[in-house]
Amino acid sequence: MNIHEYQAKSLLRSYGAPVSDGRVVLRAEEAKTAAGELDGPVWVVKAQIHAGGRGKGTFKEPEAGSAGGVRIAKSVSEAAEEAKHMLGRTLVTKQTGPAGKQVNRVYIEDGAGIDKEFYLALLVDRGTSRISFVCSTEGGMDIEEVAESTPEKILSFSVDPATGYQAFHGRRIAFMLELTGGAVKQCVKLMGTLYKMFLEKDMEMLEINPLILTTGGDLKCLDAKMGFDSNAVYRHADIAELRDVTEEDPKELEASKYDLNYIALDGEIGCMVNGAGLAMATMDIIKLYGSEPANFLDVGGGATKDKVTEAFKIITSDPQVKGILVNIFGGIMRCDVIAEGVVAAVKEVGLKVPLVVRLEGTNVEKGKDIINNSDVDVIAADNLKDGAEKIVKAVKG
Repeated sequence: MNIHEYQAKSLLRSYGAPVSDGRVVLRAEEAKTAAGELDGPVWVVKAQIHAGGRGKGTFKEPEAGSAGGVRIAKSVSEAAEEAKHMLGRTLVTKQTGPAGKQVNRVYIEDGAGIDKEFYLALLVDRGTSRISFVCSTEGGMDIEEVAESTPEKILSFSVDPATGYQAFHGRRIAFMLELTGGAVKQCVKLMGTLYKMFLEKDMEMLEINPLILTTGGDLKCLDAKMGFDSNAVYRHADIAELRDVTEEDPKELEASKYDLNYIALDGEIGCMVNGAGLAMATMDIIKLYGSEPANFLDVGGGATKDKVTEAFKIITSDPQVKGILVNIFGGIMRCDVIAEGVVAAVKEVGLKVPLVVRLEGTNVEKGKDIINNSDVDVIAADNLKDGAEKIVKAVKG
């Protein structure tokens, strides 16, 4: 689960981390009042979407004013106008894809005098099952380019959970960032604060880009991204309240209501599979035979007929889908249940694209009989290879 920048900064502020004062604006008529509550003399106006690259983004609508989802204003009136230009418009960045995201919230905050910009992140290292710090002297909008062209400028290390965060971790980061004097002590304290917050709030990712050294010699979190472990959000009512469903894919949101593991992708073949490993293998073999998966969808081991029906509806609601591959290996999940769900879904929503079904495992013969004796138009597959070949051929015409 992700949250907006202004929400992340509020959380940082609650832990004592240094951030600029700011106000969130949801309606254009609130912009001038919000900007007027800040000291200035420079205001920064930021579009709030769940995607990076806002500063280099562009608005689809030409009347949205100057390019970019992060703009500088030198008066209250100018800040209000910039906010009005952004609200309701569609911002396109490298991370949103060509469709972009509609800006429903704008954050106006005090500007900061910047001496240096750094990159900082805390992540879960899946390889070591530890929290890792990642930092670089090259902060700002081009950190991806730094990682690709000059990786030696990035420091990454994990923290042993047996000892937890220690002061030497913070000093290591401070020296990498070439900090001196009081900024070193600030860095040691700030890293400890961020590590504590990361653990206590069950985060998956915390990115501060840029972390800045102000002209006054102080560290400040100028931007913030946070991602939380969705499986642990139930333990944090305060975090759950921050969820903005308008930023989520409607299909993924609908899938979550039925406890379906669904992720939308950019391909043309919809997939319905039971088990994450089998789902990954199914997507791989679709690519191997020359097409692209339109989604990751794991119906799980305890799916019911109704659950399968809803899964099928979600797949067919995607206009990109030109064909569907159902690949079920029945263990706990019975093949006859899947078959009943597929037949019911096809009859309910209609079938306008080719459908290939591969069943194997528990009650496989019953499942095949249900499909073969139904009046739905289904292409049967003997195995995964056969299923992938048939659906790619059907889609490619």
